Amino acid sequence: MHVSRRSVLGGIAAAALTGCSGGAGSVGNASSAATRAVPNPAFDAWVASFRQRAAAGGISQATLDLAFRRVGYLPDVIQKDRNQTEFNRTLEDYLAIAASDERIRMGKTALRQHGSTLSAIEGRYGVEQQIVTAIWGLESKYGTRRGDIPVISSLSTLAFDGRRGVFMEKQLMAALRILQKGDVTSDRMVGSWAGAMGHTQFIPTSFEAFAVDFTGDGRRDIWSDNPTDALASTAAYLKRNGWRTGQPWGVEVRLPQGFSTGQTGRGTRRSPDTWAAQGVTDMTGRAVPNHGSASILIPEGPRGPAFMVFGNFNVILRYNNAESYAIGVGHLSDRLLGRPPIQGSFAPDAQGMTIDDRKELQRRLTAKGFDTEGADGVIGANSEAAISAYQRSVGLPVTGQPSLDLLKRLR
Repeated sequence: MHVSRRSVLGGIAAAALTGCSGGAGSVGNASSAATRAVPNPAFDAWVASFRQRAAAGGISQATLDLAFRRVGYLPDVIQKDRNQTEFNRTLEDYLAIAASDERIRMGKTALRQHGSTLSAIEGRYGVEQQIVTAIWGLESKYGTRRGDIPVISSLSTLAFDGRRGVFMEKQLMAALRILQKGDVTSDRMVGSWAGAMGHTQFIPTSFEAFAVDFTGDGRRDIWSDNPTDALASTAAYLKRNGWRTGQPWGVEVRLPQGFSTGQTGRGTRRSPDTWAAQGVTDMTGRAVPNHGSASILIPEGPRGPAFMVFGNFNVILRYNNAESYAIGVGHLSDRLLGRPPIQGSFAPDAQGMTIDDRKELQRRLTAKGFDTEGADGVIGANSEAAISAYQRSVGLPVTGQPSLDLLKRLR
């Protein structure tokens, strides 16, 4: 979790959308199943050479023996690294996943169940508990998708592969230092295919820099079923990167007719009063309170929703450098407080379909026996398979793509 994490993990806004609701899936970087090691003599030789470098770098022989006792080459990790798809999801689709009804329900439950812990974390670090909970929700679906791939094996495989060898070897060395310090044992050090770990998916160097022992048991244990240290570490990360208590991440706003879009983007920062003088209001028609200098973002262009974002938005970007991710965290945190969905309109997709059209398509396909595994309006692998199966069953060209004509046929 740092500014370059997007290049490490593919970026939660672009990749890491794994199969679930509506075929699009839930946001989260963690892998859902362990990969299988295969023999590779060249990898074994690399490990032997690396162990010498690690020993010279201060890693004890005992730590190395334990860490590499069951290490193996994981070809599935290389395949994932090579095939990080750049999903061109719209913000509307992304928010449909990031702030789905299920994720909101689970987040409110998490806030109730861990309320005293989150309040204590907020009291120490000044990071509002709904923000920490929203990051937890996006990173691992509240701890349900933490990943189960042995981190030493995955990082060793990636370092050996060499595409990002220097960076991955740095992460591997950090992982070994974590083991040597005693925060976790090698058998419990599991995570995503790219080495992100725990409830809020820390990479090893970020763990070293920001993780905290909030429970006071002498270990910074982000892997435990108890999420306390992971949530506190996330708050500590945000605080160290400049989080301002009481400042919102952003506010959805209305732009006046004729507003110059040339002044949008994070590169332009003005006071809310200055924006108000141009006619920018919140969604109730009032001027936005002065929470500090702010930028106007229009991620879907002038026809889509607009947001006035403050300094804390940029702090969230330090956690994952993708604007869709930061908006997703902010919006989910708002929904956890009972605030409304995005009110601005999203333009129809390339097929002329709105998200409601796509939801109806998914519901009608499922009702006819072609299960899309959810109706969130996001067309992913499950929906494409259902469309293909339906098209095949009625003798249509099999495209797997939604359309208004297909929807009309299903009605």
